[in-house]
Amino acid sequence: MKPEAARVEATPDRETRLEAARVEAMSGREMGPEAAFGEAGLEREETMAAENKAYIVIRADGNADIGVGHLMRCLTIAEQAGGPGGVAFWCADEGSAALVRDRGYTALVLGTDYRHMVQELPQLETLARDLRPGAVILVDSYFVTEEYLHALGTYARVYLLEDMPGRVWPVDGVINYNAFADRGFYQQIYRQTGQTVSLYIGAEYVPLRPQFAGHACQVRERARELLVTTGGGDRENIAGKILETIGDGMCRIHVVSGPYNPHRTWLDSYAADHPWVTVYRQVTHMAELMAQCDLAVTAGGTTVYELCALGVPFVCFSYAENQEALAEYAGTRKAGLYAGKYHQDPAGTLDSIGSLVRLAAVDSELRWQMSCRARRLVDGRGARRVAEALLGAAKCGTEHI
Repeated sequence: MKPEAARVEATPDRETRLEAARVEAMSGREMGPEAAFGEAGLEREETMAAENKAYIVIRADGNADIGVGHLMRCLTIAEQAGGPGGVAFWCADEGSAALVRDRGYTALVLGTDYRHMVQELPQLETLARDLRPGAVILVDSYFVTEEYLHALGTYARVYLLEDMPGRVWPVDGVINYNAFADRGFYQQIYRQTGQTVSLYIGAEYVPLRPQFAGHACQVRERARELLVTTGGGDRENIAGKILETIGDGMCRIHVVSGPYNPHRTWLDSYAADHPWVTVYRQVTHMAELMAQCDLAVTAGGTTVYELCALGVPFVCFSYAENQEALAEYAGTRKAGLYAGKYHQDPAGTLDSIGSLVRLAAVDSELRWQMSCRARRLVDGRGARRVAEALLGAAKCGTEHI
């Protein structure tokens, strides 16, 4: 123990290193990263040092355009995979990295366009060479390309978190946690290419936070508490339109507003004029809030799975193409009530939301049946299963189909 303690004491502090870097820059010698880039260079070096200790590196983004769902589900997996000591993030922009750092994780900003991931390869290939042996890279983006994934695969095992099947990717593992995903289809398309890949398919891998495994909704005779959630961005103020559609005084309404919602002022003003409406931001105990509600209105994203795990009856809709399958599946399985495609028929979907909310609010038998079916779909332990798969790959190599 003493030699290690001595090494720690001998390490110059941050200010000393920066001062040495300034002297180096003035000396005319070839400059290291601290001298060349000052504090920014030092932060980058520190970030890379933290990444070298990580078993898992996650490449994901979250912003006003794509919402924060990708980052949130990856952070949930990261928590189960050992937390900040074992996981680091690569993000395209500072906004994404800030969300990650708020949770205590190391995040390296690539300074690239998240929609053109191939442009990152020169940077990522340099970073990947310094990863610890056996490290795994988890990629979560709709903008990946075969070239991008193949390049990363030359330096580390690569796992892809995807929502829409149909393509064969050059990766070591594929995770699709959607309830409607077909494992048999995945096996078939990968075997046709002779590619060996680990498959983690179906709702048993839904990466929900641990809090969703410990609460349950109680179905009351009449719905008195309604939750409204429309994702991290909600550029069209769908939440506001839902409030106007539902009308006044039917029940208490709890609106969850995401970090990129541009209509915060409108929602706050509406809540001030309607005392039965409460607006929430930066909710850390979402499961507790959901479990207090008798009914929910939600877009077709991860929130659907969170509500299912708790058994909260819900009305769901889609506002983007990638949400259609889940929202329709929930309706078909009668785990929820399906209101339609807002992105194709806004007025019709809002009318349907209003009608279905009024129907479910007074029909406790309908809500009880939805609650039972929903809880059978999701058990809330998917994040742990995904984390175990990634850690297993880092330790022992890729499993076979």
